[in-house]
Amino acid sequence: MPKTTYYGGQAVIEGVMVRGPRTMAVAVRRPDGTVALKSEPLSSLYTGFLRKTPLVRGVVVLWETLALGMRALTYSAQVAAGEDEGEGEISSVYVWPTMAVTFVLVAAVFFVGPVLLTGWLEGRLGGTGAVVAEGVLRLALFLVYVWAIGLVPDIRRVFAYHGAEHRAIHAYEAGRPLEVDAVRPFPNAHPRCGTGFLLTVMVVALVVFTFLGSPPLWWRLLSRVVLLPVIASLSYEAIRLGMLIEGVPVLNWLLKPNLLLQSMTTRDPDDDQIEVALAALQGVLAAEASSSAAEPRQP
Repeated sequence: MPKTTYYGGQAVIEGVMVRGPRTMAVAVRRPDGTVALKSEPLSSLYTGFLRKTPLVRGVVVLWETLALGMRALTYSAQVAAGEDEGEGEISSVYVWPTMAVTFVLVAAVFFVGPVLLTGWLEGRLGGTGAVVAEGVLRLALFLVYVWAIGLVPDIRRVFAYHGAEHRAIHAYEAGRPLEVDAVRPFPNAHPRCGTGFLLTVMVVALVVFTFLGSPPLWWRLLSRVVLLPVIASLSYEAIRLGMLIEGVPVLNWLLKPNLLLQSMTTRDPDDDQIEVALAALQGVLAAEASSSAAEPRQP
């Protein structure tokens, strides 16, 4: 595969999902110790024109992260519990209601909540000061949330799979053999991790809402929800810019917050977890090769 091809993924319950340009694959450790692998093509929503359109692709990526991640999580939970893995595409029965609940909770806790909690500061700090305090509180809530869930043993195990996924991607991008021994020395953090996207959303939200000033409370509450797609779009473009400066030593310091955050969302994986991450990566590479071979030849 070309070195410029980007592969990314997510950790799930006892497994890893890896996304390629046109396909995805999920590898999960079964209770009996074997590894289940399922791959499938991505829909045109995740591969077509909108996915490549500036200031639109950020919304698509946000939706993709939630939708594909939820589907992979559902599948991994079935496999890890020893249930029937089913046939065909990864089950999406619970995706829509779960995503709706997730969106409402995120909007309420991280966007509407800080407005209500800092509204009383407007009389003391002024409108702009209150909005800045709101943004700082939102960022603090996000960091505390990430730290707190990392204390849960099951989540710590998911974070270890997250580290295994990053190490596998590192090895692939470096042209190293996709073997456990070759993957193990690489770091847990990866500059294009999706966790950095969430951190960027919080920072961009602070800047955008500060720029909008301090309108009436009802509009502030509504804008925090309505403008979420705009925030996601701007954040993704900022991430894309970060990809361009990744190889520029003088500007590498701009990526440090992302890498530091990953010290909270990754853990050192064991060899079994690296093996699962490699199975997912090799699965998506095989699926991408099959997809390319199946494409009709241009006359």
